[in-house]
Amino acid sequence: MAKEFTRSDRIAEQMQRELADLLMFEVKDPRIGMVTITGVEVTGDMAHAKIFYTAAKQSDSTQQGLEKSAGFLRTQLGKRMLLRTVPQLHFVYDSSIDNGMKMAKLIDEALASKPEISASKKPH
Repeated sequence: MAKEFTRSDRIAEQMQRELADLLMFEVKDPRIGMVTITGVEVTGDMAHAKIFYTAAKQSDSTQQGLEKSAGFLRTQLGKRMLLRTVPQLHFVYDSSIDNGMKMAKLIDEALASKPEISASKKPH
């Protein structure tokens, strides 16, 4: 029977929790601001990790701040997670939440502009 979660999945989950904590309480870079870690993908050889994030306002400075703090974050992850090798961190903006909000807005607009069918005109 195959394992439910691979080691890389378990490390990714713990890494997501630790990064969220570090970004909230330890990183002092003003470019970062309010960042939410939405997911982490770790390669099978534990060499690289993609960190997906959303921000209150997306800008290039947020991305630059995260990339600049990657070394500090990696050092702190090494201390907290007891890994032999800590993966290199690659930050990727997660636009799925923005896309979902746009879709919800379009659906609301479509429903608002749709004429109501009266009870007498409903097809039988």
